[in-house]
Amino acid sequence: MILSMLLAAQVPVGQFRAEGPPPSPWRVVRIDKKTPPTRYRVARIDGVTAIEGVADKSMALLARPVTVDLDATPVLCWRWRVDAPVAAADMRRKSGDDYAARVYVAFDIPNASLTAGTRFKLGIARKLFGAAVPDAAINYVWDNSNPVGTRMKSAYTDRAQLVVAETGTGRTGRWVTERADVAADFARAFGNVPGKPTQIAVAVDTDNTRSLARGAFADLHFVARDKPCAF
Repeated sequence: MILSMLLAAQVPVGQFRAEGPPPSPWRVVRIDKKTPPTRYRVARIDGVTAIEGVADKSMALLARPVTVDLDATPVLCWRWRVDAPVAAADMRRKSGDDYAARVYVAFDIPNASLTAGTRFKLGIARKLFGAAVPDAAINYVWDNSNPVGTRMKSAYTDRAQLVVAETGTGRTGRWVTERADVAADFARAFGNVPGKPTQIAVAVDTDNTRSLARGAFADLHFVARDKPCAF
């Protein structure tokens, strides 16, 4: 009974067991086919089995579909690790839109809740970059300098909100645990519209700054607001 209650209180979306290629349903998603993809694998790092990403002037998401009720379990928990943040990153500019680690939650929004202008812009984006472009997204990033809690629209699109969850070098080289209220962050970024999470992704990207970065991710799961993360 206690075990079933604990399981009901959390929704696991990223627990990894065996080293090697990322397991199904995780898959590499390339937004720009002209850009080399980041390399991902499951590896044992400092005692934790995790997704490791190595970006060398590259960009790709490692993503999987999710089904989660944000009314019941709105809080995303995870742990991540980077060797160092991307030194030349700058959240305000396309040329600096790179991160040693980012966790990305994509949303579907009913067409009736999108303006005509937004639907038009999304249509153009999907013609250019394919169906992987979501209606909206929240990106939790490990930045190089902006304070934790900094929020701004992506330099590429106002349909993606960046939230600095970790910053600088103070906690690099070790595992860091995080907890984010995705439902609250979505409402703050996009207002009182219905949004359904459809995909979660992790990424290490350095295509804009032409640099090298390594990041790792483990133990991604959703919990209720009044429940602790399960690490």
